[in-house]
Amino acid sequence: MTFSGAIPVPQKDSCATSMEGGRPMRLAFLTQTENDQGTARTSRAATDPRAIVFGDTIVLPLDDTEGEGADLSVAERRVAPEDLYLVVQKGRLFQHHHPDAPVLLDKGRFLLVELPAARAQAIGHSDKPCFTIDALQPGRTVYRSLGRPQARRGRSAHASAAVERLSEETFGEAIRTLTGFPTRLSTSAHFRAAADWAGERLRGLGFDVSQPCIDVSGKTSRNVQADRVGKGTARRLVLVTAHLDSVNHQGGPDSPAPGADDNASGSAGALTLASALAGMDAGHDFRILLFGGEEQGLHGSTQHVAGLPASERRRISCVINMDMIAVRNAAAPSVLLEGAPVSSGLIDALADAAALHTTLRVETSLSPFDSDHVPFIRADIPAVLTIEGADRANISVHTAQDTPDRLDHGLAMEILQMNAAVLAEQLDAQAGT
Repeated sequence: MTFSGAIPVPQKDSCATSMEGGRPMRLAFLTQTENDQGTARTSRAATDPRAIVFGDTIVLPLDDTEGEGADLSVAERRVAPEDLYLVVQKGRLFQHHHPDAPVLLDKGRFLLVELPAARAQAIGHSDKPCFTIDALQPGRTVYRSLGRPQARRGRSAHASAAVERLSEETFGEAIRTLTGFPTRLSTSAHFRAAADWAGERLRGLGFDVSQPCIDVSGKTSRNVQADRVGKGTARRLVLVTAHLDSVNHQGGPDSPAPGADDNASGSAGALTLASALAGMDAGHDFRILLFGGEEQGLHGSTQHVAGLPASERRRISCVINMDMIAVRNAAAPSVLLEGAPVSSGLIDALADAAALHTTLRVETSLSPFDSDHVPFIRADIPAVLTIEGADRANISVHTAQDTPDRLDHGLAMEILQMNAAVLAEQLDAQAGT
């Protein structure tokens, strides 16, 4: 992942009105619980039009007439509403670069911070990786914790067969190969070698492979694009994406950057899905994309989307992006499904697949952060990032310590099982005839 400007998120007019005037207010914090099945209960506070939802925590702005309830923790300190900002970070990188920024609520990837507007603007235009900052209004759901989601339908034969064909051996071999390159810096010879290796693997699975060049701040890199044509007549286009490049911000461009989790895991996952789905009697077209230039600013994905004809964009039924899928950061295996309103149906399908085929706990967010799903979302294409849950505990990203021994292949395979189930249904031959 990389840093770039925040994505504007529409706010409810009524909530925006409640913020006018800049009068300091208190914030109340409510923690939601789960039922015996591990599914999150919904509190009445969550339906308050002022509520800001951070997973299992509800933040409520209070006026002077409202007191402390039995289930509320009310901060003594008053906060000017215009000083509330949402930070989305990778690992702990925002806090590493700005340790003095007051954090009112720490949910790892998502922070509620208090900052004067001028400082927030300066931070928002920083070139530091890997965070974004956005003004926060009451009424916004930052992310939801579904716990163990309830499946709304049964398993399909296509989905179950795809899940069964996934190979942990294939995933492990790809991890070993990709992390064997000293670096996969986008403009390096090592990246080109990694792209060539991945391209050959995909070609061996029967995909038509190309490596279109991309510009990365005046230097040349490339994407790996692999296509299989479906057998249907009214064919849609199903995409799996991941970035192939790695970076070491601490050591510089010539330093080791194994990028095991970020993002050999996502690229290895794409190759594993390609292997599992290559033999499927697909009705729709299937494309694997391994992007270059992600760590320098989403160059590969942005240029790919920009180059798509309008007719091609309209054919895309879904984009599943994988970025960091293999470090288990909490006791229970978990995944974050991140998209935008255009992605809501795909998020629901992935949550269903997680319930049917895995033991994953699921969080969802409509606050897309900078990975390769974002350019598709900006083009109004349904795209979802699948990323390991609780990634705040992963402090090795963008360092020489992002090594294969830190990976949990079991977690990665559960995320791949979820993704494979949805992809198989999207590629279902009956839908393309």
